[in-house]
Amino acid sequence: MLNSPIPAVLLLADGTVHQGQAFGAIGTTTGEICFNTGMTGYQEVFTDPSYFGQILIMNSAHIGNYGVKDVDVESDSVKINGLVGRNLEDQYSRKLANGSLSEYLKVNKVVSIEGVDTRTLVAHIRTKGAMNCIISSETTDIEVLKKKLAETPNMDGLELASKVSTKESYELGDKNAAVRIAVMDYGVKKNILTCMVERGAYVKVFPAKTSLEEVKKFQPHGYFISNGPGDPAPMDYAVATVKQILKEEKPVFGICLGHQLLALANDIPTFKMHHGHRGLNHPVKNVISGRSEITTQNHGFGVDPEAVKKASHIEITHVNLNDQSIEGIRVKGKPAFSVQYHPEATPGPHDSRYLFDEFIAMIKAKQN
Repeated sequence: MLNSPIPAVLLLADGTVHQGQAFGAIGTTTGEICFNTGMTGYQEVFTDPSYFGQILIMNSAHIGNYGVKDVDVESDSVKINGLVGRNLEDQYSRKLANGSLSEYLKVNKVVSIEGVDTRTLVAHIRTKGAMNCIISSETTDIEVLKKKLAETPNMDGLELASKVSTKESYELGDKNAAVRIAVMDYGVKKNILTCMVERGAYVKVFPAKTSLEEVKKFQPHGYFISNGPGDPAPMDYAVATVKQILKEEKPVFGICLGHQLLALANDIPTFKMHHGHRGLNHPVKNVISGRSEITTQNHGFGVDPEAVKKASHIEITHVNLNDQSIEGIRVKGKPAFSVQYHPEATPGPHDSRYLFDEFIAMIKAKQN
């Protein structure tokens, strides 16, 4: 006889309530609610450090139907605070899978809720904006949950990158490689590092608050500013480091949070977006080449478009075709550029991986 489902509840900060059933770990969790429109790559999404502190809605109707696999990760642990789905599947069909989504979430202590009308929920967030929420399968008492939810800090102004950064530096690739890249880790994804190593680079990953003097002992030929969670505005330590890196006159490449930090280091402010960009199908135009790319994105903050347009020392290289937000910049007179989206994009699309080629080529050109 099958066990009866355990009731669970999702409460949003604006008072909206969704009833459902528990999935994964039993408990109570809070965070900023956001949504991802991707149909595949859910395990990569769950382990992306940029989602730290957030409760994620997977908008596709069925999540978990190909199980989980040990190698399909972007970090060493699940980073989301909680999961919301329409149908979160315990059974899976992929022969190469190591196990089920249910067991994976239990092992990683991720409180989840299924049976939620995610299309209605996503439409609500698109209208009202991102906000804090709480999931519980321990109690369905709304008044109790409201009190717990009120204690959750807002994402606006929250510094989280140092919490997910590596505690010790580490190296990847061939020590004898001609290209050495220093990676400032604010929540870097494994496949970003893989994309650089596959192109012949030797990379060393440094904790978020490492001084530039310490990084320079590695004698890097280029610097990478990584993605990560939270608000970039309070990251004074990182902005100061990026400013110092720019003075080195060596190639610099930033992705996502790294894009925002490069902007801040050039006196371009950032802002909290209404509900952010998260998914595998965001169209971006490369205004230099005139070509469009389908991109993977995950960010709730952006670079101020008006400030970028007014900055004479910054060139806009990429724009979002849905809302015209700034997706890429280049610092004029310096070998430094960044994009808001994720060119490593696992499981895909791979339209933008040429950016890693351009970064490596920039480094080699600087060496000659």
